[in-house]
Amino acid sequence: MELDLRYRNGGNPDLLDLIDIRPGRALDCGCGAGDNARLLRARGWRVTGVTIDPSERAAAGAECERVELADLNDGLSFAPDGGYQLVLLSHILEHLAEPAPLLAEARRVLDPAGRILVALPNVLHYRQRAQFLRGRFEYTETGLMDATHLRFYTADSARRLLADNGLRVVAAAATGGLPWWRSREVLPRAMVRGADRRVLARWPNLFAWQALFLAAPATVPPQVRRSDGLEAGVTGVGAG
Repeated sequence: MELDLRYRNGGNPDLLDLIDIRPGRALDCGCGAGDNARLLRARGWRVTGVTIDPSERAAAGAECERVELADLNDGLSFAPDGGYQLVLLSHILEHLAEPAPLLAEARRVLDPAGRILVALPNVLHYRQRAQFLRGRFEYTETGLMDATHLRFYTADSARRLLADNGLRVVAAAATGGLPWWRSREVLPRAMVRGADRRVLARWPNLFAWQALFLAAPATVPPQVRRSDGLEAGVTGVGAG
């Protein structure tokens, strides 16, 4: 069976850079050909992949300890409660008609001190806004208007999705930036990066092509609470 290469890529290192816990067991939902699993494995994680595609399962097997063949719409019945320190949902939720059940399952299989990583495309990126202003709402083979996307998010609505499903944001980031075009190649790199960081922080719904989140269950179990009543393990990290 031939592998569908549309979703084969270099993984999502910007998302993985948000991880603030030690390596353990990771569940990569919608693992594709194993691109993120490869990056996680290099960082010391033991990865279980999940895909609905038998050809992807064969390819991801080289990067994962094991790969489950399952439909994410049906949950994670193969996974034990609290069995993973990390659950990865990189560009997955936009492919689901109803993301809430999978987010509930991700919380179920997560270790009490674990993390959930979420990446979602921002449908209001300036290039897409230009298309909308021209009256164009056309699906494409890949990208923001991927024909398999069933839901569309902005950086703000992505954050609300997590909050509405019992998750608190531990850290957040975005990738994208100003429309430098060819000037990016000649301008000082530090200047370009600094300007991109500022606009992404101020106007993520305009300049980000993907919103990235490191999340944890909103309710911290008693054993993870400190004696002074504060939640342990969440200080010194990004916006929440």
